[in-house]
Amino acid sequence: MVEYKLEVIVLPVADVDRAKDFYSRIGFREDVDYVSGADFRVVHFTPPGSRCSIVVGTGIGTAQPGSVQNVHLIVDDIEEARADLVGRGVEVSEIFHDEGGVFHHAGTEKRVPGLHPERRSYGSFASFSDPDGNGFVLQEVTERIPGR
Repeated sequence: MVEYKLEVIVLPVADVDRAKDFYSRIGFREDVDYVSGADFRVVHFTPPGSRCSIVVGTGIGTAQPGSVQNVHLIVDDIEEARADLVGRGVEVSEIFHDEGGVFHHAGTEKRVPGLHPERRSYGSFASFSDPDGNGFVLQEVTERIPGR
C-alpha cells in the first residue's frame, strides 16, 4: 500500500513579515526563509511536535489571505495549550465542546462552553486565527483512535 503523508499546508497571507513574526511568536520553528527575486518568497514553519508544516509566502498560490479555515492543531492538554497561546498574546476562544459529542461542526451554533463533560479524547476545542484570518482549531487528543 502506498503511504501518503501530509507534509505542508500553504496559508495565504497579505504580509509575509507580519505572518513570520506571528508564527515565530507562537513557538513555531522557522525552517526556511527563501527568496528568489522580487516575486517569490517562501517561509516554512513547523509547529512544536508536528511532522506537518505550514508555508507562507509571496508567489506561492492564488488563494486569498485568510481563506484557509479549520486547520487542526492536536494537543494533549487543551487548557495548557490555550494558556500558552494567550500568554504569547494570541486571542484564543474559550474552550468548547460540541453538543453532539466528539465532532465539532463548522460555525458556532452547536458549540457548548467548556471542556467535554467526560474529557473525552477528540472532544474539547478552542480556536484562534492568524493576523490574516486563517483559522486554527486546537483539539485535545489524549488517546488516539486505533491505527492513527
